[in-house]
Amino acid sequence: MLQHIIPSKARRKILELFFHHPSENYYLRRVVRETIEEVNAVKRELDILAEEKLLLREKRLNKVYYTLNKNYLFYDEFLRIFTKTGLLPVSIHKNLSKIGKIKFVALSTKFSKNLPIKEDEIYLLMVGIIVVAEVESIIAEAEKSFGRAINYTAMTEDEFIFRKKNSDPFIWRFLKQPKIMLVGIEDELLK
Repeated sequence: MLQHIIPSKARRKILELFFHHPSENYYLRRVVRETIEEVNAVKRELDILAEEKLLLREKRLNKVYYTLNKNYLFYDEFLRIFTKTGLLPVSIHKNLSKIGKIKFVALSTKFSKNLPIKEDEIYLLMVGIIVVAEVESIIAEAEKSFGRAINYTAMTEDEFIFRKKNSDPFIWRFLKQPKIMLVGIEDELLK
């Protein structure tokens, strides 16, 4: 989908690599290995992204390392876009008809940033008529690459509305934090 907006395949792959692993730093050869792109194309794109200040460049001994600039003006917007190209969001979208009749799917930005959460927090909220076995299968597969449990909750729309109206702290804690909508509109989720 992004090929029409970001026509450079190498740049898309590099951006996905960095935004899927926002705390990692990479040197040229590692980026080449991870993206399976030509070294000259990768070098050119890294230079462009570093010049734009989206990536920070740091020389250590004989290697130049690149890392995401979290102070970049459009960092949050890119994070939201490239989160949607990750394994979990793509699997959810591919399997929407199997998952059930979904009203909302919201993903915490803590998931995007690969930040740990407290025991009573969730990364993913699903609202609608949900086939839990399908969701569990998708979650189990995503957990392999995520590296830890992906806490989530699934509930009917009636339960969600009831819990929201009654100021359920569990629901409101999630709703108040930054999130990425995979299905539905955030304004409708919050009203």
